[in-house]
Amino acid sequence: MTLNYLDFDYSEDADGTGTFDAMASAAPAQLAALHAEIASVLAWAHQHWPGACGPLDEGHLWHYDLQGTQEVSTPLALEFDAAAGQLHTSPGTPAPPRTTLAVTLTGGADFCAALRDAFGLE
Repeated sequence: MTLNYLDFDYSEDADGTGTFDAMASAAPAQLAALHAEIASVLAWAHQHWPGACGPLDEGHLWHYDLQGTQEVSTPLALEFDAAAGQLHTSPGTPAPPRTTLAVTLTGGADFCAALRDAFGLE
């Protein structure tokens, strides 16, 4: 499966536990596609590693974390008053909200190798 929104960074600790981190930001028109991409990665993991999701320090084989924020950007009109030596600002029309989602997947060597193969990760 090709990932269009998620670009994973990989790190590994001294014990060989691998972590894949990705963050993507989407406008409202792309948000459903971003959700679907995250859901497909997590569905794959649950399907291929059933019953193995949970904290690794409790004996599970893989785990994930999801986080998100939504921000509205409001442009500012700026004018410089040369006589007073001051800036004057007035808010413009807010842009549609932008949503940023982050997903982290952690697991042992077998899980990480399978995830790499399934999604063409480096």
